[in-house]
Amino acid sequence: MGFLRLILAAAGRGGKLGRMTATSEELAWSEHVHAVLAREGLRRGGARERIVELLASEPCALSAVEIEDALRAHGGRIGRASIYRVLELLLERGLVERVAVGHGLTRFERILPNGEHHHHLVCERCGRLVAFDDPGLERAIDRVSERLGVRVDRHDVVLRGACEDCD
Repeated sequence: MGFLRLILAAAGRGGKLGRMTATSEELAWSEHVHAVLAREGLRRGGARERIVELLASEPCALSAVEIEDALRAHGGRIGRASIYRVLELLLERGLVERVAVGHGLTRFERILPNGEHHHHLVCERCGRLVAFDDPGLERAIDRVSERLGVRVDRHDVVLRGACEDCD
């Protein structure tokens, strides 16, 4: 069994799009977003509020189209241009990050204020995205940081290959 297939099997099939129950981590991110935006005089409301709630409830990155579809499934109608404007606002303030998954597709993922994060596996054939945590990888990055004499504030690891369905 290949490395990508092994990790995909261990990680399972990922989260359900559009789950709207909040954990303490999700609430902390939402509150952080609202505090950052409030400091800049931006009010809550409308499209921005619904997109923040959706991103807070998702365990991994979503594309603008997936955001639009999930909001529509929950009765919200927000145009894609509005979604991109909100995502750009959140990107500019360091509240979300882009995850390039190939074939011109970009997904957006929340950046947690406590620094917790995960990495991604991308199937280059179907575009499937799987989140994974690996403490050994984190230790290796710390060792490289020490060896090079640099401070790594953030990092992004994306593994690419074929998922078990496409292999």
